[in-house]
Amino acid sequence: MLALAFAKPLWLIAALAVLLGAAHTLPGAPMVAAIVDVTPAKDRSRAFNLQFWAFNMGTSVAAALAGLLAEVSFYALFVGDAAMTALTAVLVWFLVPETKPLRLSNSGGLSTVLRDRVYLTFVGLTFVFAFLTVQSSTTVQLAMAADGLRPSVFGLVLSVSGAMIVLGQLFVPRLLGARRHAVVLAVALALVGIGYLAIAFADVAGLYLAAAMVWTFGQMLAAPANASINAELSPVELRGRYQAIFNLVFPMALFAAPAVGGWSLERLGVWHWVLCGVLGLGAAAGHLASARTREQQAAVRELAYHS
Repeated sequence: MLALAFAKPLWLIAALAVLLGAAHTLPGAPMVAAIVDVTPAKDRSRAFNLQFWAFNMGTSVAAALAGLLAEVSFYALFVGDAAMTALTAVLVWFLVPETKPLRLSNSGGLSTVLRDRVYLTFVGLTFVFAFLTVQSSTTVQLAMAADGLRPSVFGLVLSVSGAMIVLGQLFVPRLLGARRHAVVLAVALALVGIGYLAIAFADVAGLYLAAAMVWTFGQMLAAPANASINAELSPVELRGRYQAIFNLVFPMALFAAPAVGGWSLERLGVWHWVLCGVLGLGAAAGHLASARTREQQAAVRELAYHS
């Protein structure tokens, strides 16, 4: 990040961006694995809910600070980011203890994960969720522009979604209580699908805003349940590898959603949003259909861990 502040040739900027992107993906899997290791099973949903809230809070604060720093100097923006990242590394090194039990071996590898059909089914359903989620920051703005809405309206839609998460995410665990994760995810995916389906009938700012509130609420419900299931299905000795596969979902969606979504919107028009609704409802049904098998595997993993 610091080198990017002073890079001039395009090839160097591109190379540094690739390296930065690769490094940026590294903390995700061990962070989730560490949360699972230090958090009792009954508290994991709340822990992941807090992580999701902190991530969105950080994103919101970072956007505001970035705008202020950019007004002063773009160099200050990069230097400030580099300094904050270095400070985080120091805090992790000194304050976060190792959580992986030493008695466990590293038996198995990615091939073990790729043979786990129950887990891969869950990952596939999560990809559908991620694919739909990315629509909000990509294809939605194309639809709004086609309806003659100004960019400021799109900014308002995104800011309201962010505000909902920052202000309301901490109350989600109390709302969900002890409900089954599969039921929560089914309701969440249904809301996400309905939210995007509503865009087929939206042509003014108010309708887009209402649709965004529906799909954002679905995303808020899905975040802790998704992370909890991911943790429950991962054997303790392979948590890092399982998280690595899971962490590919959103980058893949960031690649696929703009490409497929742009083509689909251009060719199908409002039917694109109908298909998004069908995808969301289909994924909701998929979570319910695979619930029992997932819960059985999660129980086996938990029993193996305690034994």
